[in-house]
Amino acid sequence: MKLLHHFFPALGCLALALLLPAAVLAQDPGSGGPTPGAPEPTAVPLDGGASLLLAAGAAYGLRRLRRASKAR
Repeated sequence: MKLLHHFFPALGCLALALLLPAAVLAQDPGSGGPTPGAPEPTAVPLDGGASLLLAAGAAYGLRRLRRASKAR
């Protein structure tokens, strides 16, 4: 009985080792798809929102500096 207890897991591992390569090679590699061209430029509107945020940050910073100098 102990022999069968060690035999079946070994047989299962052997079957897996023999059958897995067939499953891995079952699909064709294919053509690989189209060749990639030049990537399209990303349309990022940096001029609109970023410049407004920069101007608002500068105005807020100047306001804080003026208030700090008046408090002294």
